Amino acid sequence: MRGLQAAGGAPLTGDVADGAVPVAPLVARRRVAVLATIFPIVYALDLATKTLVLRTLEGREPVVIIPDVLQFRVIFNSGAAFGLGAGMTIIFTCVAAGVVTAILRTARNLRSLPWAVTLGLLLGGALGNLTDRVFRWPSGFGRPSPLQGHVVDFIETFPGHFPIWNVADSAIVCGGILAVFLAWRGYQIDGTRDTGQGKQEGEGRNDG
Repeated sequence: MRGLQAAGGAPLTGDVADGAVPVAPLVARRRVAVLATIFPIVYALDLATKTLVLRTLEGREPVVIIPDVLQFRVIFNSGAAFGLGAGMTIIFTCVAAGVVTAILRTARNLRSLPWAVTLGLLLGGALGNLTDRVFRWPSGFGRPSPLQGHVVDFIETFPGHFPIWNVADSAIVCGGILAVFLAWRGYQIDGTRDTGQGKQEGEGRNDG
């Protein structure tokens, strides 16, 4: 029985008679749990900081934290992360929705811890800004501009030299950098690694 299951590609942690559990499904659940932990933290932090700055800083002078380096100033951004592509709100809303859908579909094959962290950052950031697109002015219930809400940005580094951003933007950028690095190093979402000479077994195959 053990030989038949091994030939079928289901690694075991012990004898079947001892109640062994296939490794791959267990690893998958753990990696999805990591993703499911990170993205709501990012989303909640983004929502909480936006709510706080709107209540305390909207319509006021910037709050200087470090002169010429860091200050908080509320703006409403119709473009993408860091103020890029202003005026293309609907396009970015559709892109964000597509990213969220793609990540959720990809999670079915998730076996890699670094990719779980990466996708968690991307999903939390995308959902944070997508919420603004759907619910903030001039979008929202009863308003004539669906999916065109402006994103709340408030973190300004090197004022006058760098776009204003928010927690969701930083999560998206960090997740994007991690994704590029992992792809460059050949790490796959399924836990294997492509070394250019074929795939090697990774954490998704032998991590119990």
